[in-house]
Amino acid sequence: MENEVSTKKQDIRRRLLERTVSESTGDTDTKPSYLRSYSNPLKTDISTDDDDLIDTVLEVPTKCVEQAKEVGKRVVQYVVDHSHLPHWLLDNEYLISGHRPPMPSFKECFASIFRLHTETVNIWTHLLGTLFFIIVAIYFISRPSSEIHIEQKLTFGAFFLGAILCLLFSTLYHTLSCHSLKVSKLFNKLDYCGISILIIASFIPWLYYGFYCEFGTKVAYLLTTILLGTGCIIVSMWDKFAAPEYRTCRALLFIAFGLFGFIPTCHYALLFGFKHAFTTGAAQWLVVMAVLYISGASLYAARIPERLAPGYFDIWFQSHQIFHVFVVAAACVHYYGLCVLSLHQSSIGDCRKRIIPPFSSVLNSMFD
Repeated sequence: MENEVSTKKQDIRRRLLERTVSESTGDTDTKPSYLRSYSNPLKTDISTDDDDLIDTVLEVPTKCVEQAKEVGKRVVQYVVDHSHLPHWLLDNEYLISGHRPPMPSFKECFASIFRLHTETVNIWTHLLGTLFFIIVAIYFISRPSSEIHIEQKLTFGAFFLGAILCLLFSTLYHTLSCHSLKVSKLFNKLDYCGISILIIASFIPWLYYGFYCEFGTKVAYLLTTILLGTGCIIVSMWDKFAAPEYRTCRALLFIAFGLFGFIPTCHYALLFGFKHAFTTGAAQWLVVMAVLYISGASLYAARIPERLAPGYFDIWFQSHQIFHVFVVAAACVHYYGLCVLSLHQSSIGDCRKRIIPPFSSVLNSMFD
């Protein structure tokens, strides 16, 4: 190696000397002005400064190669194939490449939000959803009481809080899941707790306005909802609940919890009639919300479409991303339905003016 460097130095010295001689013996009249001052005297040796310059020139390619290797090393380490992940990061074998390796640095994990990998879309879908509901909540709650009553702010505030926590926990989990096993488990549990919180929070305003004048009924349904949600949260604390083999179990648990809402909806329809339920009761928006949640959870559990074409949906349009989009869309649909229902019930005024029709008349006019 030393002989090779010495040879390169001698070659550079020879070229510099030849260039100096040619400059000194050339026609000064034809030279550019910036070379004429170097015409004399004839320079026939290389100084120490020139040796330093040669050393610097020789170091440039070496430094460039080292920097290129460092950049390449970072790029290679940043995303890896599924087969190179540790066991605690193995989740979806149909996503072949583009995974983040373990990055035990919160700074690096948050910096990865702005890079492209298997979790990028999962992070941004719920991050934007979080920001959306924060903005809507601030606007809604900041309105004067003459426009939005305090009871509306409280009930809708519960829904906003549930939606924000759910989407925020999901964003944090997908951002920090590659940090370490301990951090991944912690935020994974928060992610599942957030789903239960959103379901509970979604029931609160609907039960309040759906059974606006039936205090005992709405309290009973609300307590049942909280009890079921607490059960889901307790199950979510179980470490094995987050394992890939329990994916279908997780989806079915949250679907079953959400479908509990079918019971008070039918009760509402029997109480006031299906026509009323689907016109002023906003039941149609509950149906749309349920379809979105169930469709998204089903795709998530079945791992469609990546199961059909492994490796083609590593970055875009994987099942988890579709599920995230459906969750945000369902929350927006539910918010709209709650607005419709609350406007109708608020127009009733005093509950004493509201007459519940007898059950027989409800049956007769149920589908009119």
